[in-house]
Amino acid sequence: MSMGTFRCSLCGRRVKVQSQIDMPIFDPGTGFAVCRNCIKELNKIIDEDEQKKLKKSHGSFTDELGNLLEKNKPHVIKAYLDEFIIKQERAKKILSVAAYNHYKRMKYDLENDGGNDEIDKSNVIILGPTGCGKTAMLSHLSKLLDIPFAVTDASSLTEAGFVGADVEVAVRNLYYAAGQNIEKTEHGIIYLDEFDKIARKSGENNSITADPGHEGVQQGLLKMLEGSVVEFTARGQRKHPEAPTIKVDTKNILFIVGGAFVGIDKIVAKRIRKGEASLGFGVDVPAKEDDDEKFNELIHQVRPEDLMKYGIIPEIIGRLPVICTLETLDEHSLLRILTEPRNAPVKQYEKLLAMDNVQLEFEEAALIAVAKKAIERKTGARSLKGIIEDVMLDVMFEIPKSNEPRKIIVTEECVTEGATPKIVPIENSDGENVDGVSLEKDVV
Repeated sequence: MSMGTFRCSLCGRRVKVQSQIDMPIFDPGTGFAVCRNCIKELNKIIDEDEQKKLKKSHGSFTDELGNLLEKNKPHVIKAYLDEFIIKQERAKKILSVAAYNHYKRMKYDLENDGGNDEIDKSNVIILGPTGCGKTAMLSHLSKLLDIPFAVTDASSLTEAGFVGADVEVAVRNLYYAAGQNIEKTEHGIIYLDEFDKIARKSGENNSITADPGHEGVQQGLLKMLEGSVVEFTARGQRKHPEAPTIKVDTKNILFIVGGAFVGIDKIVAKRIRKGEASLGFGVDVPAKEDDDEKFNELIHQVRPEDLMKYGIIPEIIGRLPVICTLETLDEHSLLRILTEPRNAPVKQYEKLLAMDNVQLEFEEAALIAVAKKAIERKTGARSLKGIIEDVMLDVMFEIPKSNEPRKIIVTEECVTEGATPKIVPIENSDGENVDGVSLEKDVV
């Protein structure tokens, strides 16, 4: 716009314009203009209105927290988790109490307007073998509490300046899980999976070489775990100085980090046996079948110093005060997982086949064989559904060709030798048809 003196259409004052900032809004065609002072006043009014709305929403969130706390006491949370998770009694209790106390802490802060008497956040570290229920437990917990929950793979994070995902990605994932609602994001749960993969390669000793994705990532997570304002760009946007950013305060975000921490039991055993003889005739050598029992005994004795030996920096351990350990699953536990939980794999396949007018039956020996195969693969409950899928693939391909009522019987041979499950007419499920001919070998 040209320099000179112009009248503001809002306040009526004549303003000497020396640069465009003196009259930010100007239409030469109509003469409509708004001076910088009016713009500042409008911004002030808008900011005050947003603050009022924010306070109002905080009030409603306090009420919501009260309802959440009333409905979800620790024993209620654990009872819900019992419907989906087999075994892991201690872990379920720890997470139930951690979630309940987390929301009590937020309610206290909101009611006391963030006073000086703050209650420290109790972030959690979960240790347990693969397939023991770490992610499943947290997923069901988030559904019960109806709060934003996001899983981020810690092994994909790298130190700032290296190629990879910055630590802020974890908060960004929660932001989108919360439907891009900042207030909900600031009261959600972030689960950092595969956390053991960012342990220092050199263990507790300092390394003089660059260690991208390990110690640097742990340092980057420090303030985020404790509580700080994290800035990140929208998904898909490149990070540069002029890119618009979204700000989220992590003060009230509960962080749960987890991983298999392979070998941590050996560190615990070494600490316990320190000073005792490790070789010689007086040493008890555990039998191979006792390995799982020995692991379960040791994993529950993990202390902060063991995590430091593993390669987690002391500052991180100080921000993860709650240590939650999960046991390895034995054959009996895997058998229960196959049939007992509300979302048990066998129940899922029964529902799927029922939609094709088919009944599914697993013989006890077949279920035992599935559990044994999962133990052989050393993947815990994670591989149970995959094993059943392999057994059922051909049958599930052929079944939809007919709508006749049938019954499928899965035997031990189907799991161990790859035999095809038996298909029997539903009218006579004892293995004989109307003419008395055995159907045991009849296969679609």
